[in-house]
Amino acid sequence: MKRSENIVVGISIGDLNGIGAEVVLKTFEDDRMLEFCTPVIFASSKTITYLKNHFKSEINFNDTNKINELAFGKVNVFNCWNETVTIDFGKEDLKIGEYAIKSLQAATKALKNGDVDVLVTAPINKHNIQSKDFNFPGHTDYLAKELEGESLMFMVSDSLRIGLLTDHVPVKDIVEHITSQLIEKKINTVYHSLQNDFNINRPKIAVLGINPHTGDNGVIGHEDDTVMRPTLNKLKESGKLVFGPYAADSFFGSNNYKNFDAIIASYHDQGLIPFKTLSFGQGVNYTAGLSKVRTSPDHGTAYEIAGKGIADENSFKEAVFMAIEIFKNRLDYKELTSNPLKKGERKDYDN
Repeated sequence: MKRSENIVVGISIGDLNGIGAEVVLKTFEDDRMLEFCTPVIFASSKTITYLKNHFKSEINFNDTNKINELAFGKVNVFNCWNETVTIDFGKEDLKIGEYAIKSLQAATKALKNGDVDVLVTAPINKHNIQSKDFNFPGHTDYLAKELEGESLMFMVSDSLRIGLLTDHVPVKDIVEHITSQLIEKKINTVYHSLQNDFNINRPKIAVLGINPHTGDNGVIGHEDDTVMRPTLNKLKESGKLVFGPYAADSFFGSNNYKNFDAIIASYHDQGLIPFKTLSFGQGVNYTAGLSKVRTSPDHGTAYEIAGKGIADENSFKEAVFMAIEIFKNRLDYKELTSNPLKKGERKDYDN
């Protein structure tokens, strides 16, 4: 199979003591996945063989030390290390964190160089990855540095898309981070992503308030009146279909979210609690706004069930499918916008 016939999906292996490797193996045990993509797992053949035996997986793979020597239409393992790794499922381990970063860095390099088309990241432990050479809160912040663009955590499922104004920020610091400039930047990122990545020509976006009941006219905080509303009005005047701020406590229970193409939450739990309640196991964490496509499952390392063979791979599989879909949508959008006549092109015929 030629390189151009299916999309090359780079996969960082994540925390080897968690469920990431298990869901990766389960996803690609299904040979039908290879009709859509050529997966490249950034780890080592020794490590994957150990995991294959542990989980009694029937997956077959091609191992390589050269990223330009992939077997297209097959599962590939790119060797990022050669030594034997001691895996102790369910345990937080700084050494395992080092291997997670080795995998992520190698996969990101391949993505930047065009050796893989998209990146799907298995879950990491945000604590054990920290070192003097890697001091990022997680994938999103690291990829924002490595790849061009304005990154935004975008949680996506079939029926729901939620972006965040602030993500891994302590609750006590949220208000300080939410400025007019940030709101405008994040909304523009979501707006462009909906057009470019999801083929929505005229996106309709809802924004959740910062304070309970959006401040109740200043009784419970003034930020919604002094920062949020003026910024949203400015964006509306520019022609964008942006609405809010809405009180977050009733927005999802009333099903109002179904009236919009995306919702922007002010902070992490305001957006992720309803998302995971409504979509857990089927959702995808997509890093919008970057020059390259990166997705991940909507769950973490799940140490409590790691190594038991009971992890559900559906979210990881959805992350693979979404990365492929967004990659194709971007190609279509680029072709469409480079030839603006195509969208509304019509031919006039003489009578």
